[in-house]
Formats: sequence, C-alpha cells, structure tokens
Amino acid sequence: MRRNFKSLLKFCVISAVTMAVTVLVYRTMDGGGKIPKLVAERKRSAPFEPHSNNEKIDWHDYQLIEADAKRKGRGEQGVPAYLEGVETANYETLFRVNGFNAALSDKIALDRSVPDLRHQKCKAKKYLKNLPSVSVIIPFHNEHWTTLLRTATSVINRSPPELLKEVILVDDFSSKDFSKKPLDDYLAANLSKVFSIHLPERSGLIRARLAGAKIATGEVLIFLDSHTECNVNWLPPLLEPIAQDYKICVCPFIDVVQYETFEYRAQDEGARGAFDWEFFYKRLPLLPEDLKHPAEPFKSPVMAGGLFAISSKFFWELEGYDEGLEIWGGEQYELSFKIWQCGGEMYDAPCSRVGHIYRKYAPFPNPGKGDFVGRNYRRVAEVWMDEYADYLYLRRPHYRMIDPGDLTKQKALRERLKCKPFKWFMENIAFDLPLKYPPIEPADFGQGEIRNIAAPELCVDSGFKSRDQQISIAKCVKGTAAKGEQNFTLTWHKDIRVKGKTLCFDVSDPNDKADVTLYPCHGQQGNQYWRYDVESQHFLHGGNPRCLDCDPGSLRLFVSSCDDGSKTQKWRFENVNLTMLAEWDDIGAPK
Repeated sequence: MRRNFKSLLKFCVISAVTMAVTVLVYRTMDGGGKIPKLVAERKRSAPFEPHSNNEKIDWHDYQLIEADAKRKGRGEQGVPAYLEGVETANYETLFRVNGFNAALSDKIALDRSVPDLRHQKCKAKKYLKNLPSVSVIIPFHNEHWTTLLRTATSVINRSPPELLKEVILVDDFSSKDFSKKPLDDYLAANLSKVFSIHLPERSGLIRARLAGAKIATGEVLIFLDSHTECNVNWLPPLLEPIAQDYKICVCPFIDVVQYETFEYRAQDEGARGAFDWEFFYKRLPLLPEDLKHPAEPFKSPVMAGGLFAISSKFFWELEGYDEGLEIWGGEQYELSFKIWQCGGEMYDAPCSRVGHIYRKYAPFPNPGKGDFVGRNYRRVAEVWMDEYADYLYLRRPHYRMIDPGDLTKQKALRERLKCKPFKWFMENIAFDLPLKYPPIEPADFGQGEIRNIAAPELCVDSGFKSRDQQISIAKCVKGTAAKGEQNFTLTWHKDIRVKGKTLCFDVSDPNDKADVTLYPCHGQQGNQYWRYDVESQHFLHGGNPRCLDCDPGSLRLFVSSCDDGSKTQKWRFENVNLTMLAEWDDIGAPK
C-alpha cells in the first residue's frame, strides 16, 4: 500500500464511484449547528456488557511487525526525514497553510513503519479474547491530504479487523478540494472500513466529534486527531478496561511526530493529566504504585483532549459533550470532570501509543465568535466546579462578565446522575494538584533586574529571545527602555522567568561553563531549578549546584562551579522577598 502523493493525485483524477453512505441529509442540532444524518438507517451495536469469559490471548500481529521491521525508505522506522533538491519548491507554501512540513509528508509512505516504544512488559501482555467493537472518529478541518490518509491507514493496518467496525472521518466544512469527492473516492477504493461525512457549515472540533459519535455503530467510541499514527497493538490496551467496566474511559500515551522531520519519538514515559487555575493543561507525576507497574493502566484526573476511548453507552449516558461549547477549548475538562464526578473513571494505558504531530503554529483563521474559549471555560466552571470556580475567576476576572448561555440542560444532567461535588474530585482524584498548582499561589522570592557585581553596568538580558535560544548580559537599562527584557521573577516554582512570559532560565548541559537558554516553563524544577543566596549573592542552579556566571568581555552568560572569590558569580537581585526565602524549603514541598 505504498502510495506517494503523485499516485494519490492521479487517483483523484480518476474519481471512482462515490460511497453511498456519504449521501447526507441534515438536521439542526441543539445550539444552532448542524450535523449530518445518513439517509439509510445504520444499525447501532447493542450496548456492550461485560463478558463472563476471562480468557486472554495475544493480540499482536506478528506478520505485520516482521514486515515493518524490514522496511526501508524515507521516514521509515520513524527516523527523521528531509526534503531534497527540487522537493523544497513548495515547502514554504504548504508549511504556511498546515503548520508542519506537509511537503515532506507527501514523500513518506502512508503505511510507514514506526518504532515500537512500549515498555518491554507490554510486548508480553495478553488481553481479553472478548473485546468490544470499535468506531474510530476522526474530525478534521482542512487537514493535509497525506497526513489525514496516514492517520486512517495506521488505524486500519494496526487494528485487529474483528474489533474495528468503522473509521468515520468528519469533514468540518473543509475548503480544500480533495476533502470532498476525491477523498470519498479514495476511501471507497482503498479503505473499505473508512468513510467520510461532510458538515454543511463550520461547526468546530467539539460538534464535529459529536456528529461522528451520533452515527457511530461500535460499542466503543475512539476519538483521534487527524494527524496521528497508531503504533503496534494500540487497540486492545484501550479496550480491556472498558470491557471490564463500561464506565471507564481510557487514553493512549501520546508520542511526538516532529512537525519538521516527521521523526517519531516518545514524549515521556507517562504522567497524570491536570490543569492550573487558568485552565492550561498540565501534568502531575506518576504515583509510586503506578511506577511499580509500568505496563498497567493508571488513573489520571484529566485527559489531554483529542485521543481517548469510551463506551458508547457511557458517553451517551453523560449526554456526550456539552453542545453549548463552541469550536474548541474546555471540552477535555468538561468530559473529564463529568466522567469522574458522575460515577466513571479515567485511565492512561502505557501499552497503547499513538503518535501526534504538534504543529509549530495553528494555521486556521479566527472563527469570528469572540472569546469562545473563555465562554467555554465559564460554562464548564459554572456547571461542574462549584466554589472552586472562584479560583479560575481570580486569575481571569473577565470570565465573570461572559454570558455562558443556557446551562439548564447541563445542570439537570448533573442532578439526574447524582454527580459528586467538585470538592470530592479535588480531594480524591486530583488530590496532589494543589501542591503543584495552588489555588492561591505563594508570593514570589524576588523580582527585578539581575545586576553583576564585577561589572555593575551589566545586567542579565533576555534580549527578545524565544525558546531554545541562549541569553546573555547587556548594559543595564532602567525604565520602559528595557521593555521588560531585563526584568525577571524568581517564582515560587523555584525557577527564573522573564516577567510577563512563560519562558524560564534552563541549563541542560552538565559541563562546566554551560550556556543558559530560555525554555518554556514546566514547573518541574530539574534543569530550571534556581535559588538565590542573599549572603553569597549567588544564583545557584540545580541540585548539585553550579553558579550563574558571566564573561563581561564577551557578554556571555553561563553556569560554572561555585567560587566564593569570583565577583562575576555575584549578582544584585533588585527586589528580594526575605520572608519567602526564609521559608524556601517549605514552599512547594509535599505536605
């Protein structure tokens, strides 16, 4: 099934018979959007019930694994790939409209091999013989042709055919020509279990998922993003917990497909989903009992959002997503809170891995619906968070002024299902979240300019640098002329941040005189751990500390072994909170 972009275009010209299942009529959905309804009645599977047969089998497709291991070519085995010569001609154009290297995607096989990154114990695991049937739902809006087809192809190739009932591509009113009849024709001729439906107007990610879910016939719904690649034996680990309890939702590990080279690599070896009190998605470390069992599913408070499996029965008992949510934003919190508070559980499955392209930037224009994300957050907070909503409004006061719309249906659902209060969720499920992301944040340890003692005319200067860029020292500039680039905060997270930005001082090189770079703040200390010693005037980095140092001649900033006699390692921090520094060891420490 090795097809490159040229053969796909040739196929599109041929235009085979369009699939009958994509003949659509439309009905208005609650909230004003529209969803498709198939003309022909589609038979939905009966709600899945747990089987009494506990026999387990090995679900691996060893023939495919062996064939993939022999494959060679650009991007095979998930190694970094590159464009060559004339292939770069349309690179900029395609990158601009996709946010990733779409020109390179066209040169990589749709069914390419990817590295098996699972823990060794996963490779020996067996799963229940009787597993529920699956509908995979993939919404997309102007997704690039080959990344969309690679997603569908990986689902088909790496899923046991007896479990996979259908793959539904939900076209959210795309404007690209190949998203219409050429796509339908290709699927009809090449991927018999895959079909597309086309929404008559832009509905947004949330309602597009709902549109696919409403016509799905499988016992389990699996939602994927449209630029993903399923890995070896990805499906059984998602299904077994649901087969044992239909109120369990399961998420795969999300690996990284690098947007420039399409390298397939691990993001990490697991963490529990969480949020801060501005509703930015965050992660919590695995619990000790989870670390002891690296191949077993572990509980997670919040899903990342786009990739998860849930029984159709439980999804509709929860009434799916809140249809009052617009476009995207907040839906992962709404569904996560609803699952936990209304009698369900949510797990991450380490033995199920799916690669995902994280775009360099979002290429889509603003849908013109105002602050739809803020409105979504307000809806979620008002329905599910009880008194804890005040912590969100404390950081985003303007959310209180946003009209969330009619919440009657959502509040009635919570009452009817006798859902638990948010306080229960915080105390029993996300019990360690306040340690990492306190509802009321401690004060900072200090802020202002960082001036060198050996060269008092020189200050640390971030110089309008972005992530992964080295920072230096420069002539001190006071007032507005500094434009904030010489203004830093030693936060309660024990990192140094450029004021007003989420970029932190980071040192990843263990060698002497290692450069200091800016990197997105992660709040996990490690490479971003800093402490200020008032007496020595040292900024100490790391657990085996080195000291912030500089070369006034070259204006270079680095860390080196601490030397009490070195004036270049001494810094005057403009505003120091002595009270907070005295409580240093207690701030952020486990209670």
